[in-house]
Amino acid sequence: MELRDALEHITTIRTQLAATERLRSLRAVPVALSGAMAIVAATVQFFVLEKPTVQPYVYLALWVGTAILCGSAAAVVVARRAHLSASMHDVANLRAAAMQLLPSLVAGAVFTTWVATEAPELLWLLPGVWQLLFALGNLAAQMVLPRAAMWVGMLYLCSGAWCLWLGERALDPWAMGLPFAAGQLALASILWWHHERGEWR
Repeated sequence: MELRDALEHITTIRTQLAATERLRSLRAVPVALSGAMAIVAATVQFFVLEKPTVQPYVYLALWVGTAILCGSAAAVVVARRAHLSASMHDVANLRAAAMQLLPSLVAGAVFTTWVATEAPELLWLLPGVWQLLFALGNLAAQMVLPRAAMWVGMLYLCSGAWCLWLGERALDPWAMGLPFAAGQLALASILWWHHERGEWR
């Protein structure tokens, strides 16, 4: 019984220590690349997709594909660095960050699927909802991100609300491209300043 209690105490202490540390395996480069990819996707939409309401599935394929590509690249970098790290705190922080982001990702996937299959005429809702959910995920992960990253979450919160007010004009390519480019590049700068700046000295 005492051994079990001791193990539970050790687990609790590790969890509390992990909560006070930052997720250092998230690097600036993949985050910055996701910002650049938002500009690329917006540019492609500008030249290729004049009316997203006429081709909703092309719009969805473009932006969902971009999100999956960028998210996968960041996840691979984070998982690889956490795997190579000798610190148990890095692994615990990775698990905590994943659990904090998961509800927003699931909600986004469910809502996107519903719009795509049941109500494509509501396609204009997606840019705002995506940005609001991204804001919630960012703010939920504040325990493992640098404190300044909170302002990136607030940026997405404001831009998402603004997109909802735009109505169908939210399907303009830059209503998605500019907020995500600005937000991801800002987050990359924050990560570099707090976690990687010393590595370049």
